[in-house]
Amino acid sequence: MIIHDLLAGIGTGLAGGLTAGLLGVSPGGGLVVFSVLLLGAGQHVAQGISLVAQVPPTSLTGIRRYWQSGNRTPLRWIALLTFGFVAGGAAGALAANHVVESTLRWTYVAYLVVLDAMLILRGGRDQAKHDDKGTARDTSWAALLIVGLLAGLSSGFLGIGGGLATVVGLSAVLGMPQHQAQMASLVMSLIPTTIPSAWIYWSEGSLASWPVLAGVIVGLLAGTDLGARAANRIDRARLRSAMIVFISLMAVYMIFKAL
Repeated sequence: MIIHDLLAGIGTGLAGGLTAGLLGVSPGGGLVVFSVLLLGAGQHVAQGISLVAQVPPTSLTGIRRYWQSGNRTPLRWIALLTFGFVAGGAAGALAANHVVESTLRWTYVAYLVVLDAMLILRGGRDQAKHDDKGTARDTSWAALLIVGLLAGLSSGFLGIGGGLATVVGLSAVLGMPQHQAQMASLVMSLIPTTIPSAWIYWSEGSLASWPVLAGVIVGLLAGTDLGARAANRIDRARLRSAMIVFISLMAVYMIFKAL
């Protein structure tokens, strides 16, 4: 039983890590879906797995790959995003534990549809905000704080890492280059911003067994590295398209589970 749980966790973590590294997002969005799909977990438990698994620095391997390819993120951006994220995450987690599973699933579907629509509608409109080297110009502190707050709310309420919301907010709304937005998201996931919301899920008993959690963390480390290697060989337009496809597939599956 322990070996089975460990292997199932590794498979789930590997799938979540591959998508995280490839799309430069925290693995939470994929982990919730893959925990439901591969582990058969209920929505609250899937969200608890996602948040706890993101506490260790599993994104470090992916960050190294992005860094080696010349992608950098100002520390001021990370600080503002993180401040908003922590506040939003705790509020979202407190609210989630008072909501039934069917409502959480439909909210998750709506969240994915909105992100997908933003990527599609804002695709190609960010060129004016880039300089000749393809680097986004400086962004206001208020905009970064709001992106962090909204990403944190989605993280705590839906049990995800908030990386999808961070990347979409930075790239589609604030006009940052795709690779730079993905680097910022991965650096944020290196900071244990999910600890407050993870603790709330833990205290409510929404958690899987230790072998499953250990397997997920091991899989995340390997998968994020492999995904980041692939991402740095793909241009910005194709990465945006890949993210749209990934979000759409997750939305379709969660609609099926919610029905």
